[in-house]
Amino acid sequence: MMEKKIKAKKEFGQNFLVDDNVLSRIVSCVAPGSDDCILEVGPGRGALSRLLVASGARFVAVEWDRELIPLLHAEFAGNDRVEIGHGDILRVDLPQILTTRAPGRKWKVAANLPYNISSQVLFKFMEHCDLFESLVLMLQKEVGDRLTAPAACKEYGALTVLLRLHFDIRREFIVKPGSFRPVPKVDSAVLSFIPLAAPRVEVGDEELFRRLVKGAFNQRRKTLLNSLRSAGFDDGDGSLSAALSRCGIDGLRRGETLSLEEFAALSRDLCSGKTLA
Repeated sequence: MMEKKIKAKKEFGQNFLVDDNVLSRIVSCVAPGSDDCILEVGPGRGALSRLLVASGARFVAVEWDRELIPLLHAEFAGNDRVEIGHGDILRVDLPQILTTRAPGRKWKVAANLPYNISSQVLFKFMEHCDLFESLVLMLQKEVGDRLTAPAACKEYGALTVLLRLHFDIRREFIVKPGSFRPVPKVDSAVLSFIPLAAPRVEVGDEELFRRLVKGAFNQRRKTLLNSLRSAGFDDGDGSLSAALSRCGIDGLRRGETLSLEEFAALSRDLCSGKTLA
């Protein structure tokens, strides 16, 4: 079996999933069908890949560990609906890869994301959310807690707000460390992401919105007004304070207490006035 031939590499953040029950539950979340197009990020030794490919779906996998590529090729040799590619998911051209292989189709994504790049990969998926039908991702439980957190709790942060603008996010189940080899030190969580047809709320200029949200959480101990000043939003003429007032937001609050809708309202107001440094 392929699983016994290659050891996990620490530099790639690899923890191979070896629990058949967990693998089956992930497949149930993905719900692959023969008419589906599926992208797997980091197939590793192919444990999940085999189950997804067995559905008959069009299957593309992107793997960064070059040593695993020939083994994956051998595993799926002769199946013309399977393609294994070498690449860094943070650098690959997702629109080019997916639209050229299935023009006009939405893709399902399955991935066991390395903890050290999970936030970056999430932002990349967000940038191209129109390509996807659904995403089933395994993340460090701490990241999963952040993504599903309500406002005004310690887990709630910029990642929560920015991803919620474009996805419905649901935690499916927790995965204990013993389900992996090598055994990690923390729990993991499987989450489902369903892209929205349009952003959940209108934010005006999304680049400004992202800067606003990140600025509000950059120094969590500061008030919202001071955090935004530190992030480069100019209040020399009182325009930022006025924008907060028009939106009914007390500048003495902290960023972590604002809802997505409040961030969106402030973004729209700032966008109309261009209150920037």
